[in-house]
Amino acid sequence: MNRHTGVRGGVVAVALLLGMSGCGGTGSSGDGKPERKPGGASPSAQAPVPASPAPSAGDAKPASGDVLPGMVSAAVARTQLASLTTGKPGTMAGYSRDKFTHWAEQGNKCDTRETVLRRDGADVTQDSECRAVSGSWKSLYDGVAVNEASKLDIDHMVPLAEAWRSGASGWDAAKRKAFANDLTRPQLLAVSAASNRSKGDQSPDLWQPPDKASWCQYGRAWTTVKSHYGLTVTDAERAMLTTMIDTCAS
Repeated sequence: MNRHTGVRGGVVAVALLLGMSGCGGTGSSGDGKPERKPGGASPSAQAPVPASPAPSAGDAKPASGDVLPGMVSAAVARTQLASLTTGKPGTMAGYSRDKFTHWAEQGNKCDTRETVLRRDGADVTQDSECRAVSGSWKSLYDGVAVNEASKLDIDHMVPLAEAWRSGASGWDAAKRKAFANDLTRPQLLAVSAASNRSKGDQSPDLWQPPDKASWCQYGRAWTTVKSHYGLTVTDAERAMLTTMIDTCAS
């Protein structure tokens, strides 16, 4: 099916279709489905210990002014956007979130989710199993301050289902895994669960972050990810990305 009316319907319909969304977080595994371990502390968690060193990609800090790694300037993003192939949304035939292996192990008992929580937060403390037990985060999409990892989702900037519709259906398993766990490009970030689940698997023409101050970063990030992975965009998607990138300061 094409981008279905449930997704276009907004927050309520997205909530009914979380099983097909391309984002994930606490209690979810990239598409709003149960994940193997939560981000918050459990009653049986061992005493907190300082966060251990993460793999180099996970420790990559964003450039000044950005909260995501691998960001490009507005000028470069415009060039990338102009080079993207225009296409119609593909079908969801054959789609399954399980075809995008996540969250992958990143070493030191940390998976991709915990690595992003550590990267995106301040004063993050993890237990011996790498679960974030304290810290503070600011959600890019809605500006909400969060002090509990259990209230955060790890969003795929370009959702898994959206990637499937725009080219990933033809990828092999290794490329889908790389996409779902990409710590180098601006593909993963910790955001409030409410904003992530409102977004679901929608493209920028169907959902925009409620905090317009984030549009510059959102448009550049989405464009960079689609450019790197050779995914297509629709005309409406391209138009909204242009609007978002145009909010960037000269």
